[in-house]
Amino acid sequence: MPRYARAERDALADLLLALGPDAPTINEGWATRDLAAHLVLRERRPDAAGGIVLPPLRGYAERVRLRLAARPYPDLVAQVRNPPFWSPVSNRVTDELANMMEFFIHHEDVRRAGSGWQPRDLPVGLQSALWKRASPMARLALRRFPADLYVKAPGHGELSVGRGGEPLRVVGAPAELVLFLSGRQRVARVQLDGPPEAVRRLRAANLGM
Repeated sequence: MPRYARAERDALADLLLALGPDAPTINEGWATRDLAAHLVLRERRPDAAGGIVLPPLRGYAERVRLRLAARPYPDLVAQVRNPPFWSPVSNRVTDELANMMEFFIHHEDVRRAGSGWQPRDLPVGLQSALWKRASPMARLALRRFPADLYVKAPGHGELSVGRGGEPLRVVGAPAELVLFLSGRQRVARVQLDGPPEAVRRLRAANLGM
């Protein structure tokens, strides 16, 4: 069975080390050190990880993340590369399910913050795995968007979603759709076809978590 989560984790760790702690990322306000600390918190601090998605816990989670970010950077990246076996999201049973998309997205967060980047030539198997995640993401993120949306990944599938209205098509490779639907519209290479105002609203919509 392919281990895409492991491959993306290793590639991200290599890139974090190569760029150093102060390189930009797509995540607003975060340098590479901040992103590394986020990943360490998610895997090693279950007491604080809930703050990633639960507003009442965000203050505590951010204080923990800042303390993690103050650690020596090579040690922080080593913890990103080597998750603990006991982590709820990174053990042998959960790793691929919980981390394939997480590490793909954050790898691209670092890659696409630099200049001269191009989309990677990804394995067909990884694109297929990303499409399986993109489908439910689209249904969740776009369910209330005021248009009749058609989301298509050529060679993988398509779906319709939205509240209805004028038709709007979103077309791209699964990897690009995952980035678009996770709130990274400005760096996702997708094609939007529809009324200009609807296209503008979708590009500016808050689609991330």
